[in-house]
Amino acid sequence: MVKFLLSLLLLSSFALAQDEAALGEVSVQEDPLTTKIKSFLNEKTYENNKGFINVIFDPKSAFYENDRVDAVKVVQTLKENGLLKLFFKKPQEFRLNFKTSGSPIFFVKIMSDTLRSIGYYRYVTTASTLDSSEFTWSINLTSEYATDPLVLQKQLQKSACDIIDIERNNSKEWSYIIDISNAKLNVRTLEDGEKVTLKRSLYAHWLNVSKIRRLKIQSTRRNRWYPYIAYYDSSLHLVKIIKREKIYREILLNIPKNATYIKISDLYTLKNVRDALVLLPQGAR
Repeated sequence: MVKFLLSLLLLSSFALAQDEAALGEVSVQEDPLTTKIKSFLNEKTYENNKGFINVIFDPKSAFYENDRVDAVKVVQTLKENGLLKLFFKKPQEFRLNFKTSGSPIFFVKIMSDTLRSIGYYRYVTTASTLDSSEFTWSINLTSEYATDPLVLQKQLQKSACDIIDIERNNSKEWSYIIDISNAKLNVRTLEDGEKVTLKRSLYAHWLNVSKIRRLKIQSTRRNRWYPYIAYYDSSLHLVKIIKREKIYREILLNIPKNATYIKISDLYTLKNVRDALVLLPQGAR
């Protein structure tokens, strides 16, 4: 009987120890904020600053948005408190991965414009993958600093996009998951009767033409403009292209009903456009 009771006691103690270990694992897993913070720091930095981290991330509820961790705010807090450095000692090559569930063409256009707006003009596409649920666009670029998520977020919001998560793969590779469900190009919308002057540019001019029926474009005498006009719908699918192989001083365009955006360029090179192009929108819709 004594042996039986002793065995039963040992079994109960073992079961209790297992339950406590399992409970400990659950408690760690129940704190997504801590997991996210650790993902941006090496183990030594986190352990040496654990008390300080608990202070700057108090209350934890302030770092959640719609029941998910606000990764942008986490990175910004770590950076402002000297725990995460985004600058390199010298210019280095690093990789950015951008992921979304939206239209790949639309997404790449938005990201290209956004990167240019924050000073990234030169980069190389290293990969682009599309499966049933996600599109990933990866680029390599050389800079003295890794991308600041807060700066990127502010620029993306101009196109009605939002960063929903950030992953730091290592010091030279970051991944961003971006919501473009309400996205639009951050370009000027043409209004009926409003005269617009397009200054000389080495890049094609993009505009929103969803509110007009016709568009007259005037070119000055110093220009040698060979019109190249492309129309796109709201998801940036090509609607129509107009090409002219002779110099135009003026052209009148009828905007397709399903066109949201227009790209104005030159058939050969925008160096042909030495002066401005003047836009005269006509007719509201």
